[in-house]
Amino acid sequence: MPILHWLSREDDLQNTPKVPYRVLQADLSLSVGDANTSNMLIQGDNLDALKSLLPYYAGQVKCIYIDPPYNTKSAFEHYDDNVEHSKWLSTMYPRLVLLRELLAEDGSIWVSIDDNEGHYLKVLMDEVFGRRNFVAANIWQKLFTVKNSAKYFSDMHEYILVYAKNINQLQRNLLPRSSDLDGSYSNPDNDSRGDWTTNAIQARNFYSQGGYEITSPTGKVYLPPKGTYWRISENSFKELEKDGRIWWGKDGTATPRIKKFLSEAKQGVVPASIWFHKDFGTNGEAKMEVRKLFEDIGDDVFMTPKPERLIKGILYLATNEGDLVLDSFLGSGTTAAVAHKMNRRYIGIEMGDHALSHCLPRLQKVIEGEQGGISQAVNWQGGGGVKFYRLGAPIFDTQGQINPNIHFKDLAAHVWFSETKTPLQTVPDSPLLGIHNGTAYYLLYNGILGDKRPNMGNVLTRQVLRDLAPHDGQKVIYGESTRVGQETLDLKQITFKQTPYDIKAR
Repeated sequence: MPILHWLSREDDLQNTPKVPYRVLQADLSLSVGDANTSNMLIQGDNLDALKSLLPYYAGQVKCIYIDPPYNTKSAFEHYDDNVEHSKWLSTMYPRLVLLRELLAEDGSIWVSIDDNEGHYLKVLMDEVFGRRNFVAANIWQKLFTVKNSAKYFSDMHEYILVYAKNINQLQRNLLPRSSDLDGSYSNPDNDSRGDWTTNAIQARNFYSQGGYEITSPTGKVYLPPKGTYWRISENSFKELEKDGRIWWGKDGTATPRIKKFLSEAKQGVVPASIWFHKDFGTNGEAKMEVRKLFEDIGDDVFMTPKPERLIKGILYLATNEGDLVLDSFLGSGTTAAVAHKMNRRYIGIEMGDHALSHCLPRLQKVIEGEQGGISQAVNWQGGGGVKFYRLGAPIFDTQGQINPNIHFKDLAAHVWFSETKTPLQTVPDSPLLGIHNGTAYYLLYNGILGDKRPNMGNVLTRQVLRDLAPHDGQKVIYGESTRVGQETLDLKQITFKQTPYDIKAR
């Protein structure tokens, strides 16, 4: 498969492992609503934040939506979008790698982009996610009026690239049926089965049993029009006619068509790859939504927010209630706001001050029941909550030593993830972190066994070994050192690993 080359590519390929794991520190004074919520708003660099989420959420995110800077060579108010092409690729590559690790096997990632970097992004995502996992390059009509001031063409669209984590497991919902679509059904013959429409009985594709004669109730004989074939066999046609599913027109002389009843129609619609503004909103609509939400802040409005209707469409297709959504370029907070209103769990990441000035106030208004955007369409009445987080210190220092201020739960999550590549589901209250594929993992750290043991219980002694939760099988035990002989360790199927040296720090 062709790959994309840029100036610093070789260094960038090595960047992801070098990103430190940091502690996510909750600030309860800035958290809003239900204190038991799992919704997260993280302030900090999204590369560090994504790496820090891995021990807790690897393989758990059903839908990722991001709207990264487009590299349009224009100075945005909240960030500098004027970066070199290579720098843009350097920024995106390690983040896409981490996003892939967070994505569930049946999940998908949706990325908004325009022509400045869109085609390069496609090649980059082919490499990270696999070309076979490419799903679509949807076109969103962001404007509905032509700009006569345009030098060459009036730019009216953006792309939404969609990739699956695993195309064989991808789950996709149908869009809800529109009133316009249902309005095409009627019941001119008062059929007891209700409203219906018709489908043509002929098609251009060759069908070996599709060349027979059809005789109408008036005696007129029909053959497929030149270059076409009946798309059902003669026996199938007779069965449909017997069941009153052939329509000959009001006077019985029209070319036969097959009745399709509304009551039997699919409850949803297969999404098209062109998303028109009337269904998914526009940039102008998005700016009005943001301006209304932050009118008390002043004219401080993002240049290119996305309308709530656009995000609603994505989440409707890609998720169900209770699924986890992630946006690591949260901007004005639209993805989190829409996910909240649609009863999805979510994680939003923003590095700038507007995590506090825009995202948090917006989510607070959502929790209070604000009625803008999609609120009325989804019957949003308020409720729920969100916890505010900041990025804390790295778990390891530059020499690979464990930060002395790191708590047991943070190191436990890191150790478990480094061993199993799965997130730690619950915070353990003992050295036993859990059992994975028949192996039990233990961590002796930070006095988890109490001060009565050597070095606060961080050393594996015979007494500590007797006090550990039993497991009949392979065991991996992390500790500062061991006073148990190798013969005993082998007998009890124990692999001892020394902290911090045997912990994968990257």
